[in-house]
Amino acid sequence: MQLIEKIISIVAPHICLGCGLEVNRLVCEACVQEITPVPSRCYRCKAVTDNYATCDQCSQQTPLKQVLVLAHHDGLARKLIHHLKYGRAQAGSREAAQLMLGHLDYLDEGLLVEVPTATSRVRMRGYDHAVLLASELADLSRWQQSSLLARVGQTQQMGSNRAKRLRQLESAFRPIHADRISGAHVILVDDVLTTGATLETAARILRRAGAKRVDAIVFAQA
Repeated sequence: MQLIEKIISIVAPHICLGCGLEVNRLVCEACVQEITPVPSRCYRCKAVTDNYATCDQCSQQTPLKQVLVLAHHDGLARKLIHHLKYGRAQAGSREAAQLMLGHLDYLDEGLLVEVPTATSRVRMRGYDHAVLLASELADLSRWQQSSLLARVGQTQQMGSNRAKRLRQLESAFRPIHADRISGAHVILVDDVLTTGATLETAARILRRAGAKRVDAIVFAQA
């Protein structure tokens, strides 16, 4: 979180998105218990697996080995992400990262890499929420964070089905800092998982660029 955001949260405390109380965070300690956890399962078919691993059948169609999901994209979880992305509440990145932190125990340590947002949206918001989320998670976990993907074009995937998203995303990313990618265990960081097309495309690009393994951690799954 930027210094100015920390100062604002002290001078003008946030209103809890759940109960409406004036507190120093977007979701108070009591209301955070309402965020529905997601059990360990394959992110694609929802079959129960250990440690959020991709099931044997789905692993033949995706380069992602594990996709850790903290919450269902509803209720307070949805409100928190909405305020982070559309309400200029950058403090939400810290709160989301704090909730995601425990899930890193399911993974071997790796390089945290955000899934970059379209530059048009970054300009509109004044920040990239995915960068904030990855940076906060790195700060809390003491794992390394690096930007290894650049966004190409302004394609938006909101509302698209899986097949259309995959077509749109074919040329949406390009790898950067090839020396950091080669042989690395990369952990993609994003806010919401919908069809999985974005994560899978990013993972394929990183694998082709030399990443040894690609996993992912997201705050919520729709």
